Amino acid sequence: NHQGGPGKWYYREHHVDPSHVHQRITPLRILHTKGVQVSKIFRLRNQMAEMGEATAGNRAVLCIGDIHGYVSKLRSLWSNLEVVVGFDSFATALVIFLGDYCDRGPHTREVIDFLLALPSQYPRQRHVFLCGNHDLAFAAFVGALPPPPDGSPFAATWAEYALNEEREGWFKGEGYEAMHVQGRRWGGDMGGRFNPKKGMSYKGSIYDAGPTFESYGVPHGSAGKPIDPLSLSSFDSFLDFCRKSVISICRLGDLSNPSAYTRFTDLAKAVPDTHKKFLCDLVWVHEEVPLSDNVLIDSPEGRTSCKLIAVHAGLEKSKGVEEQLKLLRARNTILPKVEQLSGRLDVWDMPKTVYVCLCQELSGKSTLVVSGHHGKIHIEGLRYIIDECGGLEQLPIAAVVFPSEMIVRDIDQIVAEC
Repeated sequence: NHQGGPGKWYYREHHVDPSHVHQRITPLRILHTKGVQVSKIFRLRNQMAEMGEATAGNRAVLCIGDIHGYVSKLRSLWSNLEVVVGFDSFATALVIFLGDYCDRGPHTREVIDFLLALPSQYPRQRHVFLCGNHDLAFAAFVGALPPPPDGSPFAATWAEYALNEEREGWFKGEGYEAMHVQGRRWGGDMGGRFNPKKGMSYKGSIYDAGPTFESYGVPHGSAGKPIDPLSLSSFDSFLDFCRKSVISICRLGDLSNPSAYTRFTDLAKAVPDTHKKFLCDLVWVHEEVPLSDNVLIDSPEGRTSCKLIAVHAGLEKSKGVEEQLKLLRARNTILPKVEQLSGRLDVWDMPKTVYVCLCQELSGKSTLVVSGHHGKIHIEGLRYIIDECGGLEQLPIAAVVFPSEMIVRDIDQIVAEC
């Protein structure tokens, strides 16, 4: 069961090959709990999961949509995926996170801690962390964005957006002179204006970055000013502030010492080096090529080996694909805006032609293009957009599992029966 665009719901049956007598999965049952559509999935713990089991040496592939600071949703989704995919197959899966780990939700710091712990907790998995437009802006603000390869200053990125500076209230605090334009926008102040697309006021900046600051115990837009607990956006944020204030006393000493308190309330200093490295290392595109790292997909013609391109927003229809892949691999941060991470309409559809690394053209039937970013689930042909949450508290985080193309959500009630 997955959403196929605004207001459209499709039901996909997962048929089991009768010759595989050891497989048995009951059909999905759709529940309606408190007005929320929930899938309830039953499967046998000791049997192979048709939805995502790796066979003949090929891994299950899991693509996880935008998280946006909701660590409890992430943990629930992770647990559901482990059951749906099968514990053995899950332990060796390729897991691609589609970007946007920060902003809007209250626990960005905890989300990044969760992601950083995965390689040690699941050493046989492969983990890919894509860069989203929110992550790029967060990295720019805290000084974790890789420098432009040509040595240009980040101030060279401001001109394209200059007309928006006053309206978006760009950050003008300490260090802004050497900051990428997206970092200045991320740390800016929208003055509490209403966001009609989200149906709520902006949370600090145009990126809704306020909760990210708060998750590190720092006031939004801080460049070393004391935090006001009464300004925090939620009761949970207030409790987090109280907890982190106690921690800061242990780390920094007496908070009556102004220099210690300033260090804690400056986001660039409050973000751990491990988190900055995580942001710096995020890739702008991930490619899986047939015959080396197969991605399998179930189709009416049978199970097919495909190339996979994963990029946060998508690939532009108006530009050559190999040209775009070259740009994304290089991570050229002199660009004021990376359309493949931030675009909307021009990156929505599947490009007409796609190429492997050696520029050998593939047919549209052989390549998956998977993204998040767009605030909905949309599957058309081999174009997958997996972002049901969009950073909204009331909506679930989703993932797609290959080869079955099954959609799994954090709100799914999944029972693993012995």
